[in-house]
Amino acid sequence: MATILVIDDQEPIRALLRAALEGDGHEVLEASNGLLGLERSRERAADLVILDLLMPEMNGLELMSELNRSLSHVKVIAMSGSLKGEGGLQAAKRLGAHQTFQKPFELRAVREAVRDALAHEQPRMTSP
Repeated sequence: MATILVIDDQEPIRALLRAALEGDGHEVLEASNGLLGLERSRERAADLVILDLLMPEMNGLELMSELNRSLSHVKVIAMSGSLKGEGGLQAAKRLGAHQTFQKPFELRAVREAVRDALAHEQPRMTSP
């Protein structure tokens, strides 16, 4: 099906998403921070990136900006567990996120967002 890159500094979140998405037939790549995620995205093309906004090394908004510059075709789903995450999620939308989720999220909703993102073309914005 699709190659999906999951970038989150919380291993249990990555494991949960990996299990669900592989169960749906996707190939899942992982990275534990924004810089590793950027490296991974350059090494191997992904159809979709699921990323956390608050991560060490490079936060999700910085990563989205870089992905917009270098890999504008990739679709993004952004997540945040921060109580201040709503502003970040709105910024992620402005940067072109297909969908955003506040943690804790419903796995069913994320799986539906993945299906939707992979099925539809979405114009990407390159500036906030």
